[in-house]
Amino acid sequence: MNHNVSSSRAIGLIARREFTVQVMKKSFVISNIIILAAIIGGIVAYSIFSGGGEDRDAIGVVGDQSIAAVLQANGDAIGYPVEVREIADAAAARADVESGDLAVALVPGGSGAYTAITDSELIGALRAVVEGSVQTQATDGALAAQDVDQAALAAATANATVTVTAIDPPDPEAGQRVALSLAAVFILYAQIIGFGMYVAMGVVEEKSSRVVELLLSTVRPLQLLWGKILGIGAVGILQLALYGVAGVGAGLATGVLTVTGTAISVFVGTLGWFVLGFAFFAVLYAAGGSMVSRQEDVNSTTMPLLVLIMAMFFAAFYSVGDPESTLSNVLSWIPPFSAVMMPLRIAAGVAPLYQIVGTVLIMAATTAALAVVAAKIYQRSILRIGKTVTWKEAFAR
Repeated sequence: MNHNVSSSRAIGLIARREFTVQVMKKSFVISNIIILAAIIGGIVAYSIFSGGGEDRDAIGVVGDQSIAAVLQANGDAIGYPVEVREIADAAAARADVESGDLAVALVPGGSGAYTAITDSELIGALRAVVEGSVQTQATDGALAAQDVDQAALAAATANATVTVTAIDPPDPEAGQRVALSLAAVFILYAQIIGFGMYVAMGVVEEKSSRVVELLLSTVRPLQLLWGKILGIGAVGILQLALYGVAGVGAGLATGVLTVTGTAISVFVGTLGWFVLGFAFFAVLYAAGGSMVSRQEDVNSTTMPLLVLIMAMFFAAFYSVGDPESTLSNVLSWIPPFSAVMMPLRIAAGVAPLYQIVGTVLIMAATTAALAVVAAKIYQRSILRIGKTVTWKEAFAR
């Protein structure tokens, strides 16, 4: 290969080499197998121990069990289903409450009254179910004693219902949306930092071993730069896709995720924004790596990038609870904050189409402009062996 070889072919060859070197590493293969197993295993375990069944309070009833059906009906009616158990006597009821097997036990008294045995106090929805059931049973008994046709009474009062119209109804999928937002933010944080450092360390390794001098005898500096970025970026996309397919697939298969459309859109959006976020930082990490000749000096030139990435993700985590806030909306338009804010807003379902398209275009244009500057720094610094080139010196030349 020589300088007359087409630029695209040279970049493609370098990218293929970088991709192959990374994915063939035993450490890469083993670590990803472990991570994928952890993702799938964690979701399956969560579905078994958290989502495998509905946790209902158990109510014990001593003696006549006619109130059991009333308790269950009232619990279902108010959205607080309960389990009703028959208990032999008051002593057994008290023992079951003390052991935690029962939330409350009802012991009949006289004239339709009951004594409720509980560990501490009877409060909230459980109290409403118990008291409402006792009153309902007493009312039914009184009506029956007066020879009232209860079927006719029920028919006459069937339309006496309350219809709730909420101005701002709660989102039943809010919990899953928050989980998807956190997953997208965390994964992007790890991927951008990790693969950005891969670029920087790869540049330094070639520079310190003087391999870069051999490579630059056959390819141009910018071909080497973009080949490395594209090759390592492809590895990052592959890894992210594997994590996403494993996580979303396991979540949908086990029922942990029910927001299928949202999960898929977050997955696709995270892949797309990784490409933009990685490209933004990769050119800077490459420039930072080209400014030093030793691996231990990389942090000195890439620290400003790490600070910026951390600022991005602190802002994103702050906005998870309120993705519609002014802070979230404003930062989503500002590169590179867009790379984490937009997946978050997409997961929350608050990102309009015009904002998605607009932020992508702004991020892409900013990255292109930044790449020109970073490429010049790379060209100026890659062959300077020895003394670390400062950012001031790199920009001043």
